[in-house]
Amino acid sequence: MSTSPYVTVREAAHILGIAEGKVMVLIDEKKLMAYRIADQYLRLKRSDILSIRDSGNVASETIKFPYTAQEKLMDLVRYNDFYILSFLVIMVLLFLVFFVR
Repeated sequence: MSTSPYVTVREAAHILGIAEGKVMVLIDEKKLMAYRIADQYLRLKRSDILSIRDSGNVASETIKFPYTAQEKLMDLVRYNDFYILSFLVIMVLLFLVFFVR
């Protein structure tokens, strides 16, 4: 883990032992102060995260849900749909060029 004074939402969730969504809820409820870097990246102060962790105000989540094969496949299709569609179009065009006379 880096020693930067700012951490990402994912790193904050890891430090606190909670889900990233719960970190976002804490930001929305103004329990955590978030900063935008270059108006694009959301960062939190490491010292704020550590003080909340040490105060015990946030309960650690122990429930872990497995990332199933179906969810992995859906994420693959969702995030790579352009490339999958492009590949299929290219394959159809190659079939038409070489096998249809």
